[in-house]
Amino acid sequence: MDARTDVRPDKRARGYNDLQEHLKALEAAGLLWIIDQPIDKDSELQPLVRWQFRGGIVEKDRKAFLFTDVRDAKGRKFDMPVVVGALAGNEAIYSIGMGVPVDRIGQKWTDAVAKPIGPRVITSAAPCQEIVIEGADLLGDGNGLDAIPIPVSTPGFDSAPTLTATNVITKDPTTGVQNMGTYRCALKAPDRLVVRMATRIGGAGGYLHWQDYKKLGQMMPVAIVLGCPPIVAFMGPQKLPLGMDEMEVAGGLAGEPINMVAAKTVPLMVPAEAEIVIEGMIDPTYVEPEGPFGESHGHVALEEYNMPMRITAITRKKNPVVVSYISQATPSESSVIKRIAYEPLYLSHLRNTLGCRGVVKVSMHEPLTSLLKVMTLVMAKGTPRTEIWRALQGSIAFKGDTGKIVIAVNEDIDPTNADALLWAMAYRQNPSEDVMIVPHRGLGHGPWREGTAEDSAMLIDATMKADMPPLALPTKPYMEKAKLLWEKFGLPNLRPESPWHGYSLGDWHPSWEQAAQRAAQGDWQINGKLTQQRTRQNITPETSVRDVEDGWDE
Repeated sequence: MDARTDVRPDKRARGYNDLQEHLKALEAAGLLWIIDQPIDKDSELQPLVRWQFRGGIVEKDRKAFLFTDVRDAKGRKFDMPVVVGALAGNEAIYSIGMGVPVDRIGQKWTDAVAKPIGPRVITSAAPCQEIVIEGADLLGDGNGLDAIPIPVSTPGFDSAPTLTATNVITKDPTTGVQNMGTYRCALKAPDRLVVRMATRIGGAGGYLHWQDYKKLGQMMPVAIVLGCPPIVAFMGPQKLPLGMDEMEVAGGLAGEPINMVAAKTVPLMVPAEAEIVIEGMIDPTYVEPEGPFGESHGHVALEEYNMPMRITAITRKKNPVVVSYISQATPSESSVIKRIAYEPLYLSHLRNTLGCRGVVKVSMHEPLTSLLKVMTLVMAKGTPRTEIWRALQGSIAFKGDTGKIVIAVNEDIDPTNADALLWAMAYRQNPSEDVMIVPHRGLGHGPWREGTAEDSAMLIDATMKADMPPLALPTKPYMEKAKLLWEKFGLPNLRPESPWHGYSLGDWHPSWEQAAQRAAQGDWQINGKLTQQRTRQNITPETSVRDVEDGWDE
């Protein structure tokens, strides 16, 4: 970690927001619901927020939830509020955390990866260490992990309260480079939890560190950070090249060094403005059953052996806010975080690294499929077929477990509309020519399937191979006029679905356009007189006009 040293106190040493300043910004923007009524963290809190994602509420209307009166199932009241959805309940919330408009987020990620900034080491008192609890003080009822109101994420399936909005810090025992990832951590005792790091093809960064410590026969130091500044928290779910220090990329996002401080009981550096830091050691010679737990791939992860961590200290602000993700079946908060970051990275990979300039947009399907399995490449009209296939194949080369189904479409297709995708697949692709099955792909993050260690990918070219007739809906001016009438008549509120008006797909003669205008103006009989002049003999209804008339005029 290439770090600077600074003795300045926190407030004068940074320009980025911490979590609580971010919450004030959300409240000012009308993006925070504050719930003062008692809420049971074990059976009510997460299901309540879940309705925001499964209740037909459109993404732009989602908000963050701040619960100020949190209880457990036994009635015990906690002195810390819990916030859910505060990092990425929707794109607007994520945008406030990033400090740029939504349409600039992709470029900000690209710039941060290209120009990382090393952190600044704070040697004065850090906000995350205003209160330090360690050793024997962690034991006893309500003194250790059980003093933190961690929700049960999927009541009815989960076996324990589980930390979800984590930034788990480990470091390479050889190089000293730190890694920070988002891993679930199930509570087991006031001074013990179990971490799940083995979720990435080839191993997550923390898991690779665990393997290294195991080979060396050494204990692995770990710091679990809850409530990072948003600009840092966004790094946890991000998939960066192994060996790249996420804190330096976070500095690139912030445009300045991230303040770091030495942990109290483990040899790691942690974000100085974090709400809570849980320090401890993992003995790599032991594993302990953990789960079941509702996972982000949309299924319940059944009981597995994972890494037990003995807590050595809990440090925190005097008045911390506990942050929790709404995850599990997508869409969710964690999937919004990933989608907004992954899509520009994939687009950059295809356009800039591979030079596939015909790719206009990359869209990852979010509801239920959890982003990585189904992707759509939006291609510019006229892109050569060879380039379309290079882009399709390049999309699954970026990561070994991404892209089980990849569909290439033209710009008129809304990749977030399944009906539009099926329309393109129904009429713009021939399965015998436009579908490729690629074997020997990694299973990736998902429920285990018996008898297989590999997966495969299906690549589909559903772009137009030639001009096609228009989409058979009234054209835009007529639909817009009808919408005004709809509203004038006081009919139910409309939520237009793409496509909501007809448009040309290239195969549209000027004479047909003129005839359509006449019909809309009531002059259809003129059209009849004109077509009567073009009556032909000795041909059948199956004969194309083009085969008989090489262009025609009125």
